[in-house]
Amino acid sequence: MEENPSGWQEKVRLKREARSQAIAIVATEGLQGLDLSVVDIDDISTLVGLIASGELSSEAVTKAYIHKVIVAHSQTNCLTEILFQDALTQARGLDEYRAKHGNVIGPLHGVPVTVKDQFNIRGYDTTLGYVGRTFSPATEDAVLVDMLKKLGAVVLGKTNLPQSIMWCETENPLWGLTTSPFCEDYTPAGSTGGEAALLSLHGSLLGWGTDLGGSIRMPAHATGLYGLKPSSSRLPYHGAPVSTEGQEHVPSSVGPLARNLPSLALVMKELIQMEPWQRDARCAPIPWRDEIFQSFRSTPLTIGLLTDDGVVRPHPPVSRVLLSLVEKLQAAGHDIVEWNADLHPECIQVLDDFYTADGGEDIRRDVLAGGEPYIPHVEALVNRGQPISVYEYWQINRRKVALQQAYLRKWNDIKSPKTGKRVDVVLMPPMPHTAVPHRCSRWVGYTKVWNVLDYSALVISAGKVASIDGNAPWNYAPRNALDEWNAALWTQNKGKMIELGLPVGVQVVGRKLEEEKVLAIGTIMDELLREPSDA
Repeated sequence: MEENPSGWQEKVRLKREARSQAIAIVATEGLQGLDLSVVDIDDISTLVGLIASGELSSEAVTKAYIHKVIVAHSQTNCLTEILFQDALTQARGLDEYRAKHGNVIGPLHGVPVTVKDQFNIRGYDTTLGYVGRTFSPATEDAVLVDMLKKLGAVVLGKTNLPQSIMWCETENPLWGLTTSPFCEDYTPAGSTGGEAALLSLHGSLLGWGTDLGGSIRMPAHATGLYGLKPSSSRLPYHGAPVSTEGQEHVPSSVGPLARNLPSLALVMKELIQMEPWQRDARCAPIPWRDEIFQSFRSTPLTIGLLTDDGVVRPHPPVSRVLLSLVEKLQAAGHDIVEWNADLHPECIQVLDDFYTADGGEDIRRDVLAGGEPYIPHVEALVNRGQPISVYEYWQINRRKVALQQAYLRKWNDIKSPKTGKRVDVVLMPPMPHTAVPHRCSRWVGYTKVWNVLDYSALVISAGKVASIDGNAPWNYAPRNALDEWNAALWTQNKGKMIELGLPVGVQVVGRKLEEEKVLAIGTIMDELLREPSDA
């Protein structure tokens, strides 16, 4: 590692130069004549099975993915730290293990994995998009990274995120702007945007992010992926620095992203079976409950439906894809119950108040340490308000707890008119729009309410913007300035969005620590979505 240079621009130059050199070294060595078809295998179990049978080697898979990573990065600027040489060493070690023992080392043997630049990896920086955190490599792996390696995963690199991580797009002065895999003028969302762009372009098979307000779910929706935000105590966070670290009012969650849903269920099961609570004091000692997963795979469901949060009306393709899935669910015998957005504005306000409780001091300190400029949204965030007293902070916590209790009552009280049953999950949009042009995101109310409640939430890939959406009625009077902004986004960009066929996801929400249920019900929905059309 270079000596710590002075001046933020020089640090940026050196970090980007080191990234380019790390890519170039591998790009010119041994990436010729590869079977690149392996990167189109979307299912983890399928890939591991091929490695276990000897049909593929871990080294060949890793080289093919490195080739694809380089292509994806050249298209989207998604990478930060490059681990290619380490990955090849890992892969060769896995091949040696299989040759010696005749079996794989674990259920992720040879699976190419990438992580958001928030997870510590020994010997590499963890920047959070801050220049001031460069040239300070981690001394040990994050607990999650160590567990993944023990399962056999091969870590290829770290991916971009917004300055401070506190935004739903992916840009910072250190690494620059990450673009959508569908169009360079559009965002992959954020804050786990680099991870989503790379996964979407088949540069990784399994990605890891964090979610404090939608940072896994929104990028999954914007790039056609599957993303899970577990409750905050289900997976280990230790070794993943975060802005506003030390706050526990609305804890951030660690979660996976993948190109198919069985892969998400697999990695959740395998990690939880490793008992992460023995490695991270924050984790709840709850084993994987396969009986819950199986029971919800084979029973008629009661599903709450929220089509609109009453603040920002979803664009036509978001509504169409959601309602199309509802029709399939009803045809399959599942009960749909109307849900409402009562208590959502109050939850969102609580989270906004928490975001600025320190008057922006935490983020301001990190930016001042590096000397770089703010990106516009982060500058607005740190200047939004003055720090509050400890007493005032306690009052926000009281409001949060009261809202959590009120939402529990709401969930218990809303019942099916047909059966009298409570809903199993809530089905709703992840965002009011698809991917949008850079710096056009404003409303994340569809996701962050569930962070305040610490509920389990899953996004599944459900459809695409289509030409039929261009003819949908869109002449509503705006409810507010945000709704007016969102309406204009569709009016001004719908032609391009239709041309690009941008992905559309749906969000499936369960209550606290209901990951098995959410994944099981998401699997039912995903299977319905993948059924061949009668047409």
